[in-house]
Amino acid sequence: MTRALVTAYLLVVAAPFISACRCPVVDSGHRGIVFETLSGGTSRKVLGEGMHVMPFWNALIAYDLRVHEMKEQLSVLSSNGLAIRVDASVRYRPKAEEMYELQTQIGPNYAEIMVAPVVRSEARKVFGRYAPEEIYSTKREEIEKQIYDEVLRALEGKHVVVEAVLVRDVELPDAIKTAIADKLAEEQRAQKMRFTLDRERQEAQRKQIEAEGINKYQAIVRQGLTAEYLQYKGIEATQKLAESPNAKIVVLGNPKSGLPLIFQPEAGRGSK
Repeated sequence: MTRALVTAYLLVVAAPFISACRCPVVDSGHRGIVFETLSGGTSRKVLGEGMHVMPFWNALIAYDLRVHEMKEQLSVLSSNGLAIRVDASVRYRPKAEEMYELQTQIGPNYAEIMVAPVVRSEARKVFGRYAPEEIYSTKREEIEKQIYDEVLRALEGKHVVVEAVLVRDVELPDAIKTAIADKLAEEQRAQKMRFTLDRERQEAQRKQIEAEGINKYQAIVRQGLTAEYLQYKGIEATQKLAESPNAKIVVLGNPKSGLPLIFQPEAGRGSK
């Protein structure tokens, strides 16, 4: 039997099997789950990227494992009952190692069925703990972290990874915005005044300490300035002047201070 005949024979034999197969492709960043119609339902085997050969009666269910972003517009209530509109977004992705559980328990629409409702519910709970000015300005990062932590707890064991929950915008009534802005400006002025007063108190303390040091120094100096010591220093200075080469007249015995009088002639006249 020639090679051509063998090839033709094999094609004839395989034709029914080839016609019964198809070759679906799993795209980049995706994984596939196979539903085997005739032999047991959902397969636990996860198919990677590329082309796969399977019988035409089996179905391929693809999951995108890349990070997704879901944007939500939430209507929440603050701690004082004020209605606030919040624009938030959540970044999430399915767990590749738990695709079988995700498929059999929830399905490809897991984001709409599970992730979105959980984020809305937990966000409303967290926003209800804060006042409008905290939501609008001072506690934004703290609120984001609390929502993220609550969402993680609610979705634990649900075969999904939540990477971040972000509060993108907070919309308040104009009157509330103006009141919050005025309050924040007043708080800034009060903080500035406290800083100024603290600085002045510190400067006053510094001056007080400096004055006390000067007083102590002067008291110590006054204790050592006796009449005998002053006379000794006067005699010492007179001796140095007398040894100087400059022309001078030294008169000893000044009756008022007990120190010598020193005259130095200059341009035909003397000066003290």
